[in-house]
Amino acid sequence: MNVLITPHRFSRVLRIPASKSHTIRRLLIAALGEGVSEIAYPLDSLDTRSCAAVCRVLGVEITGDRSAGLTGDGPGANPPDGEGKRPGIWTVRGIGTAEGPAFPPGPAVCDVGNSGTTLFLALAAAALGTVPVTFTGDEQIGRRGAGPLLDALAALGVKVSSRKDPVPGCTPITVEGPWKGGRVTLPCPTSQYLSALLLAAPLAPAGTLTEIEVPLLNEKPYVELTLSYLKAQGIPYEGAEDFSFFRVPGGGSYRPLNGPVPGDFSSAAFPAAAAAITGGPVSLLGLDPADPQGDKAFFDILSRMGCEVTWTKEAPGQGTPWRLTVSRTGPLRGGEFDLNATPDLLPALAAVACYARGKTALVNVAHARIKETDRIAVMTRELGRLGGVCEETPDGLIIRGSGTPLGGGLGGRGPLDSRGDHRVVMALAVAALGAEGPVEISGAESAAVTYPGFLEILDGTLREENL
Repeated sequence: MNVLITPHRFSRVLRIPASKSHTIRRLLIAALGEGVSEIAYPLDSLDTRSCAAVCRVLGVEITGDRSAGLTGDGPGANPPDGEGKRPGIWTVRGIGTAEGPAFPPGPAVCDVGNSGTTLFLALAAAALGTVPVTFTGDEQIGRRGAGPLLDALAALGVKVSSRKDPVPGCTPITVEGPWKGGRVTLPCPTSQYLSALLLAAPLAPAGTLTEIEVPLLNEKPYVELTLSYLKAQGIPYEGAEDFSFFRVPGGGSYRPLNGPVPGDFSSAAFPAAAAAITGGPVSLLGLDPADPQGDKAFFDILSRMGCEVTWTKEAPGQGTPWRLTVSRTGPLRGGEFDLNATPDLLPALAAVACYARGKTALVNVAHARIKETDRIAVMTRELGRLGGVCEETPDGLIIRGSGTPLGGGLGGRGPLDSRGDHRVVMALAVAALGAEGPVEISGAESAAVTYPGFLEILDGTLREENL
């Protein structure tokens, strides 16, 4: 499906969907834990549905309250879905026992769809069992290798098999425990490898010790997010201050996990980018400035580029304690920004940089190439098709902006190609808001991976056929 974006000033008050990173971690902790958890206002998107489906295959009972009486006023609440209803509470009956998770007997097959987070985190969780569990996914997932994680699991005693093309560790991947523990070396071009071991290792058999050496770690804030859950659960572990080493004893268990899911700073980057490009103002509800999500750094970057960014307390009873407002009255300025900890910001920031004056360098973010697509190459090409002056580097992107609108329309060259990447299609859509004319973009349906309804919020026109 394609979307047609007509340029206009974007000014709205929006409730930001719940965090995908929080939702998936909560789902897995509740699934692997003992008792019944109630996850309020989760993100209901394609990725989180994939995680829920995997949990169900592993024996977890998940039910969702989608009654019409829910208003969605809690922190991190979702916008209405396609039926006009709002996800409310997911009730999760975990499979945890004193001896560890009680997986169903016999082999199992888990389809993670497009969710890399689900793939990596659930792989390690499934390795706690003693039956083979096979993971599959869509075409993009089939190109995302889990080689370093699988090597670490094998060193911990887990039986592992996978496809080695186009890179080692591709789906279908099969893991089969038991988890015997030991000391492993785990380079982490994606933080999800380390989060996977940290979430699973406490549930290994009593007497097991998992030691993890981490010679490379990108996306550190996501590991901090994972550790915040271990601390909240009272899970013992030792870790080096620089995250280069962890020691986690087995024999632990997860308690029921309740409460609302925080709003998603990664999703919030896109309406904020729209405000930066068109002037706004845009007010965002459901976010917490104290949340450990790394992508809240986007708002500091926008401030440095010339936007007005303000946090204000809402009146009591408004459903969320904070309102984050982004606007711009003066020109955008370029700058150099290290995105090693926040690679998911690259598409949105590249779009904003096209409208800034001068050079913008997005650096130290080579791992953006191993996401759903090679986001560095894709954003360079597609923004270039709109007249953006973009130069690809091995570990990032250089944009030379003039502070003027990008070109609109593509004539007979066809729509911009998002490659079915949810963050790319949303970034191209916000870039199109400031263009000289309408812009068509392919792969519109992929936005539902993390932000259902976002393109409709931009007043985009969805179409089955090219213009």
